[in-house]
Amino acid sequence: MIIVTGGAGFIGSNLVRALNDRGEKDIVLVDHLANGRKMLNLADLEIADYFDKSEFVQKFETPGFLKNIKAVFHQGACSATTEWDGRFVMENNYDYSKRLLDGCIARNAPFLYASSASVYGSGRHGFRVDRRCEHPINMYAYSKFQFDQYVRRLLPETSIPIVGFRYFNVYGPREQHKGAMSSTAYHFNRQVIEQKKARLFEGSDGMADGEQRRDFIHVGDVVDVNLWFWDHPERRGIYNVGTGKAETFNAVAQAVIDWHGEGVIEYIPFPEHLKGAYQSYTQADISGLREAGYEKEFLTVKQGVAKYLDWLNADLANKL
Repeated sequence: MIIVTGGAGFIGSNLVRALNDRGEKDIVLVDHLANGRKMLNLADLEIADYFDKSEFVQKFETPGFLKNIKAVFHQGACSATTEWDGRFVMENNYDYSKRLLDGCIARNAPFLYASSASVYGSGRHGFRVDRRCEHPINMYAYSKFQFDQYVRRLLPETSIPIVGFRYFNVYGPREQHKGAMSSTAYHFNRQVIEQKKARLFEGSDGMADGEQRRDFIHVGDVVDVNLWFWDHPERRGIYNVGTGKAETFNAVAQAVIDWHGEGVIEYIPFPEHLKGAYQSYTQADISGLREAGYEKEFLTVKQGVAKYLDWLNADLANKL
């Protein structure tokens, strides 16, 4: 049996799809479907059972509940970087993760979980998996950082596979339910379809218009990293999951425009509420991944966006 938390979400549902492609169907999916539209991510997936997140963690702490667990892929979290209710965020992201990990240790089950590149804050100290680089600037980032710290303390005392993935800017299929938190590729696609324009922020932090840079990674690559570490249980620890190459928002917008064969870029004022809490530059140091033995090359923005829009616009067409 495999457990996937956040299984109706973006990365979680892609992970379940990949597990199904491997022939895995004995999957327990955990999520919170207050947003019922997330079920659209599940309609083509095969699972054995579903639990709401609150019900599941209570049952998971009960001895004898769910035996012979092959892996727990913990993708569930409150992912809103704009959420400042610290008690709520820590309960959902930190406490919940601790309870799951403790249950995995008791069951001798592999635990693979989603951390976040947001732990690096502004990034002025670098993007290495190193305490000196970690300066979270919002509650979401702090909750992810603090759980990484908990994992660091436990790793020398445990033997089960425990792997944390610091995701950089992930984009790709099955993210449409995220609304404003969906990737820029998703939003640019809608804007070009509806307005023939891709709207980007003006320059910030000394960068020219649209030249803010992020490490954009296709969700298929993220899933592949997850499964590789599951296949290599001797590899433990915390790893950056990005391409290792920062690309501009202009490049993302241009890739969308190129796919459609029409459209222009329009720059809009940088929002006041994001000043001081925005990452203008991210680039993963993936030396840890390479040292662990993961050798696959990642999709570039041009490759990944084209692949994504092939799927996204076919999906939109099917719903018309």
